[in-house]
Amino acid sequence: MPNSSRAGCLKDPDVAELFFKEDPEKLFTDLQEIGHGSFGAVYFARDVRTNDVVAIKKMSYLGKQSTEKWQDIIKEVKFLRRIKHPNSIEYKGFDKLVSVFCFFSSCHVPNDASLLVHKKPLQEVEIAAITDGALQGLAYLHSHNMIHRDIKAGNILLTEPGQVKLADFGSASIACPANSFVGTPYWMAPEVILAMDEGQYDGKVDIWSMGITCIELAERKPPLFNMNAMSALYHIAQNESPTLQSTECLMFIKSVLTDLINRTKDAVRELDNLQYRKRKKILFQEAHNGPTTETQDEEEEGDPSLCKIGTVNSVGSNQSIPSVSISASSKSSSVNSLTDVGDDKSEVGKDEISNNSVIHMPVKPHQRPTEPNNPEQTTQKPKRTVNREHFATIRTASLTRQIKEHEQDSELRQQMLGYKRMRRQHQKQLMALENKLKAEIDEHRLRLDKELENQRNNFAQEMDKLVKKHQASMEKETKTFCNDEKRFQQNIQSQQKKELNIFIETQKREYKLRKEQLKEELNEHQSTPKKKKQEWLSKQKENLQVYQAAKEAELQRRQRDFLEQECRRFNKKKLIERHNIEKDLLQEELNKRQTQKDLEHAMLLRHHESMQELEFRHLNTIQKTRSELTRLQHQTELLNQLEYNKKMERELRRKHAMEVRQQPKCLKSKEQQIKKQFQDTCKIQTRQYKALRNHLLETTPKCEHKAVLERLMVEQQRKLAILAEQYDQTISEMFSTQTLRLDETQEAQRQTLIMQLQKEQELLNAYQSKIKMQIEAHHEREKRHLEDRVALRRGLLEQKIKEEMHAFQKEHQERTRRLLERQARQVEAFDSESMRLGFSGMLFSLDPIFLIFFSTLLLNRITVNKK
Repeated sequence: MPNSSRAGCLKDPDVAELFFKEDPEKLFTDLQEIGHGSFGAVYFARDVRTNDVVAIKKMSYLGKQSTEKWQDIIKEVKFLRRIKHPNSIEYKGFDKLVSVFCFFSSCHVPNDASLLVHKKPLQEVEIAAITDGALQGLAYLHSHNMIHRDIKAGNILLTEPGQVKLADFGSASIACPANSFVGTPYWMAPEVILAMDEGQYDGKVDIWSMGITCIELAERKPPLFNMNAMSALYHIAQNESPTLQSTECLMFIKSVLTDLINRTKDAVRELDNLQYRKRKKILFQEAHNGPTTETQDEEEEGDPSLCKIGTVNSVGSNQSIPSVSISASSKSSSVNSLTDVGDDKSEVGKDEISNNSVIHMPVKPHQRPTEPNNPEQTTQKPKRTVNREHFATIRTASLTRQIKEHEQDSELRQQMLGYKRMRRQHQKQLMALENKLKAEIDEHRLRLDKELENQRNNFAQEMDKLVKKHQASMEKETKTFCNDEKRFQQNIQSQQKKELNIFIETQKREYKLRKEQLKEELNEHQSTPKKKKQEWLSKQKENLQVYQAAKEAELQRRQRDFLEQECRRFNKKKLIERHNIEKDLLQEELNKRQTQKDLEHAMLLRHHESMQELEFRHLNTIQKTRSELTRLQHQTELLNQLEYNKKMERELRRKHAMEVRQQPKCLKSKEQQIKKQFQDTCKIQTRQYKALRNHLLETTPKCEHKAVLERLMVEQQRKLAILAEQYDQTISEMFSTQTLRLDETQEAQRQTLIMQLQKEQELLNAYQSKIKMQIEAHHEREKRHLEDRVALRRGLLEQKIKEEMHAFQKEHQERTRRLLERQARQVEAFDSESMRLGFSGMLFSLDPIFLIFFSTLLLNRITVNKK
């Protein structure tokens, strides 16, 4: 599989299909740089195939973090290919050598460039139209769970017809919510700044940035723009979000401003009337008095402080009156900034705003005036050249500003990029640690579950073995019972057989003895006939044989009854023994299960303790890592702030050194101005003395002319000497004043910078303290949450153990009850069978153990029925 992660690799088809195969340098001509930044540069160009004007964004992925840059480019390109909306730019891209060329279908103008060209904020209706189009684009992104995360005026473009388009999706997120630290400092929402510490954010952060953009369009800069970028981040994260003012406050401010404007107008009008009356009086005196008026006029010019003050006040007043100064300032700023286009640009007027967020402007000729004898040149100029001149209009000022800012703020930008990179690395490190610990938790849980499952399997096997053992024991007991019964019957039968044999032998002897007695009795009666003797003897023998047979039958009957009785007694005894064995086996099985349950519950509690210990150890590790990363972040922020402080102090010292070096030039210039004023004053005084001399010579006799001339000469020399002394004094005062003023100004600037840096340092300390407190509170919440979760899990486990033990006790009682009932039924059936067979006395001759057991069973049944 190709390694698509390598920078510039197009072997992966999913990456290769994002770019076209043609050479962009052959497809586009007239490349002119119109924008510059950390990502690369933006060029104005023309498509040779369609002759359309396009904007090209050239991004290089060489240098440090080339793989990361390439992945960012791929991410932005994929994002651009996914979005299709009228209020977002259209993308086409090429990859050549070490750069990626992204060009867009029509040439757009950033709103910050418009602010730079026109030198004034946009009007409210223009801001409303731009905001409407931008919000429609944001609504499309948010409906697809995307976040732009870098909304600002420079990323909201305007086409020539005035359609609003969102651009620069390099910081966008294709997933919502997100928690990355990306964006431009002054426009970032507090949720983005604190995302890694407090949680995730959604598309609402774009609405915050859009609000900051509206302020930027209205004031030509975002809030906190005079602060350091890092300090602005701390300020945004530290302070509460601003809220809208009440209607009463707005009406009060409006009335105060209106009253102030009217008072300022009256003061300016009164001052202008005073200046007009003074000038009119001077002109009137000059028309009637001749040289005297000229002398007074020249005196007015020799002391220009009054006119200068009036002029300054008038200019300042005009600037404070929006209704008067906006038109003049807008016209002058437009003329000054649009030198490449000419005077036609000052005639551009705004049209009304349509509902589809497109700003319409009337079409005007955008070329310089041509010769009167060639009127067709204006009408035949192509439209494409018009677009190009439009673009060149924005290009001059914006590109210069961007390149200059890029050169001046490259160090701060690199510092900010390093800070963002550090925040991303910290986030990745923390996420990697959390994933690792989560995998360790899962592995530990699987290991514990496997151990528990093995124990349960072992217990099940042991129970199976025990059940089989009990079954084998009962089968063996059954066989033993049969064998014992057979042996018992055989023993009794052998004894009875012996007894019967003895009885038969005894009967035989008795029969023989009786027979001998009968014969002796017959022999005593000799008179009895032999035949009768024989008959009587035969009859006696038969009676004796019947009697013996009856005796033998009686003996056999008694033996048979005894055998049956003893067998029944033996069976009863064996039945009780079997019942006792069954009870013992059941008790053994239940005890085994009780032991297994206790061991299982002990293992569950041990697993709970092990998991609890591991979770607390992991939480401690994560919190320590987060605290360490926060400490490194705060250390980096402090170092960045110190570097910024040193840089600002260094720049201020360089500025002061430059001012000190340039002070002789300034002093020389001011000395020349004072010298010129002195020379002008001397000339005026000379003209005045000439006029006075002519006047005195005309009014005095000729004989006194010499004395008058000498007196005037002395007076003129005295006044010139006074002027020279004043000139020297003015020069020395100017030198001392300028030096002192420079020192005071520099000291004031230094103190201001120190206070500003100290304020930013305090702001940073407050921000870091707040972050530490938030992290500590977050750690406490995590700890409490884990403790609650562990306590809940322990409670559920104990509840489960209690329920299992209760269920086991019920099962124990139920099985014991069923066994006793079954045994009682068997005993009852056996006794009934014995009663039916006529063994009534056996109920009272039972084993005492059985009687105790039977009585216990009856008591248990009575208790159960009562319950």
